[in-house]
Amino acid sequence: MVDGPWPDELDLSRPNGARVYDYLLGGAHNFQVDRDHAARLLAANPEQQVGARANRAFLRRVVEWCVERGITQFLDLGSGVPTVGNVHEIAHAHDPSIRVAYVDSDPIAVAHSAQVIAGLDTVTVTRADLTRPDVVLDADGVAGLLDLDRPVALLAIACLHFTGGDAERFMSVFRERLAPGSVLAISHGSDDVEDADHAARMRAVVESFRDTASPVTLRSRAEIRALLGDFTLAGPGIVDITEWPVPGQAPRPAATWAAVAVKG
Repeated sequence: MVDGPWPDELDLSRPNGARVYDYLLGGAHNFQVDRDHAARLLAANPEQQVGARANRAFLRRVVEWCVERGITQFLDLGSGVPTVGNVHEIAHAHDPSIRVAYVDSDPIAVAHSAQVIAGLDTVTVTRADLTRPDVVLDADGVAGLLDLDRPVALLAIACLHFTGGDAERFMSVFRERLAPGSVLAISHGSDDVEDADHAARMRAVVESFRDTASPVTLRSRAEIRALLGDFTLAGPGIVDITEWPVPGQAPRPAATWAAVAVKG
């Protein structure tokens, strides 16, 4: 359960994607409206909880992959509410000096993150809209912590499908401002899958979120590839989230595409 007080603009009349995700992961930073929506979501797609956990596992693998390659700065977009296995916890287990900037637009996510990172001078949290990349990158909590002249791992894990319209437009700004050697990691829900049942369940997810504070936009594999621009794909390329970085290991697909790419 979450505790208050919370910002006056907090809307508890509609579920929020970040808090629903937290509930699916077994977290406590959610409200009844979020839990009720999660129940409807699971009725529409019983494997949604599997997908949430697959996203979290992918996040861990990506962070460790980046740390192994010498990345010491992370920008986590749509970071959500704190739960087990935050980026800074994973990274600091390898190197406590690694810098992590969290960004989310949800006041609950930001308030709880601020509590979790209190006392850490290598971690910040910023409330900002990821569809406004210049605002994100110029925010004190990002520009004051990260050196954009050096490689950064930009994480967009399970957040871009909560943005509508031309996501390639704002992602191109992030890509342009990152230094060579930077990494962009994406996971994104899609109905562009071979399994017709999986595709139908993903479209049911879209319907379940239609009237929430976080409507969902599914994108094709080609559209997801466009979000990476001219960055070079790493590992097996664009694969089901359960198969990165080793293809063919998935016990069952999650109908979510994952990709990691490097700026040359």
